[in-house]
Amino acid sequence: MKVSNFLKALICLFVFATFSSCVTIKEGEVGVKRKLGKYSDKPYTSGLKTFNPFIARVVKISTQTENLEVGLNIPSKEGLTIKSEVSILYNIDGKKAPELLRNIGTNYERNVILPVFRSAVADVTSRFYAKDMHTGERATIEKAIRDQMMVLMKGKGIEVEAVLLKSITLPRTLAAAIEAKLEAEQQAQQMEFVLEQARREADQKRVEAEGIRDAQLIIAEGLDAKILQFKSIEAFQELAKSPNAKVIITDGDLPMIMESEMGVKPASNKVRRQ
Repeated sequence: MKVSNFLKALICLFVFATFSSCVTIKEGEVGVKRKLGKYSDKPYTSGLKTFNPFIARVVKISTQTENLEVGLNIPSKEGLTIKSEVSILYNIDGKKAPELLRNIGTNYERNVILPVFRSAVADVTSRFYAKDMHTGERATIEKAIRDQMMVLMKGKGIEVEAVLLKSITLPRTLAAAIEAKLEAEQQAQQMEFVLEQARREADQKRVEAEGIRDAQLIIAEGLDAKILQFKSIEAFQELAKSPNAKVIITDGDLPMIMESEMGVKPASNKVRRQ
């Protein structure tokens, strides 16, 4: 009896191993079973899944962010052709993976993403000048391409996260013209800085001159005849305290004093008040 049960279990295991297979679905991907040519509506998530290899198979699709790099020539508004390297960051909606496989297949990058991208980039860049791709307008161009791609791929289960213009190679003549313009703008900014600094220094000197002028006016207004007479009296008083020989020349106002040490002949030059 025990032998019979063992044989039955062995036969079942042999049949299971012969007519079934297994697949591991990792995190960041989904699996869609295709049985007799038809995809199931419900995708497999992470884990170990079994299927009959004779009538079915499991197609795995990544749901992580993918980087599709493209090199192409893009047109500009003035009719120039610009070489560019572009990265398309996208991901697949796992819930819509069965529908994606039914309508597009596994080669959705070549069949959908790239054609839609080429159409969108040609339409968007033709609205901008070549120089805009080297300025702050680059972010605007990238967003416009991404938005147009999402409109064209709406409902297909493909989410475009971003379009990045990694490198832009302009024609030599245009690149030289842009560099010359930027250099001229920098020189103009530098000259404006120098002129502004000169204006500030001139304003500072003007303020200082006005201060000196005002101080002189105040002093001049305060030096009247009475103050001068008082200063003259103070000078005579100080002169009287000195023991040295002196020659004093005065017109009644401030004294002009010539002084010599003992034993030295006083100077004979007369000092006149102007």
